[in-house]
Amino acid sequence: MKKNMLRTENLVFEYIRRDEEGNVESINKALDDVSLEVSRGEFVAILGHNGSGKSTAAKHMNALLSPTEGNVFVNEMNTKDEALLWEIRKSAGMVFQNPDNQIIASVVEEDVAFGPENIGIPTKDIWKRVEDSLEAVGMTAYRTHSPNRLSGGQKQRVAIAGIMAMRPDCIVLDEPTAMLDPAGRKEVLRTLHELNKNEGVTILLITHYMDEVIDADRVIVMDSGKAVMQGTPREVFSQVKRLKEYRLEVPQVTELAYELKQAGVPLPDGILTVDEFTQAYLQAKNKCYYDV
Repeated sequence: MKKNMLRTENLVFEYIRRDEEGNVESINKALDDVSLEVSRGEFVAILGHNGSGKSTAAKHMNALLSPTEGNVFVNEMNTKDEALLWEIRKSAGMVFQNPDNQIIASVVEEDVAFGPENIGIPTKDIWKRVEDSLEAVGMTAYRTHSPNRLSGGQKQRVAIAGIMAMRPDCIVLDEPTAMLDPAGRKEVLRTLHELNKNEGVTILLITHYMDEVIDADRVIVMDSGKAVMQGTPREVFSQVKRLKEYRLEVPQVTELAYELKQAGVPLPDGILTVDEFTQAYLQAKNKCYYDV
């Protein structure tokens, strides 16, 4: 049985707004009784529209936020224990939406070295980590380049390499492709899946792009601060009507298959790729032909 890398127990988080005198003006419950588990080595995606609570949940996985109620465990360490914060953040690295906010050096390899240097790794080991991390994200050829001259996708891969150099067990990514073009998105997604499969890194991906989650091990859907759906991508995307109720779309090919099925074409639920659709459609067409 796999051990949990991330776990939340009845997690509640409230954003409290106060006036100049410190009096409470308003309370917004961003997370409401969320209980989730992510096993070691899993690739889990969290979906949700803006304001669903998914980014707030992500920040708890790196102890950037502390629960109002309930508990969050990273590698079985409770994020409420301030004495463990350093170990928690070494165990679960965080990658944000805008890579420019994480890149601080003028040369790629120096930026990747910044994290391990700050946690006291010996110099000779730092450069081995830099080399390994840049190779893992496919950016070795750019190690002496200025980050300012890189594309958005390349910058995000450098940011991921910077986290990788700290040797985390888990990487939490809060909409890392939101500011990228389609090519950059593909670069980053390919990198994440390679890290997950080849390096065994647990990945928690926060996104609102449906096509980014079809290869995940598991999908969690959030709405109004609650985890409202969980399952494999096929299980989740089989419930098109319910997803629409949560103001979420589905991959285009899944939508097409759903609409055709509603019109009477005998297609299975949860089609995720063009190849699956083509095969299922041809089978349905042949079945209809022979039934006639």
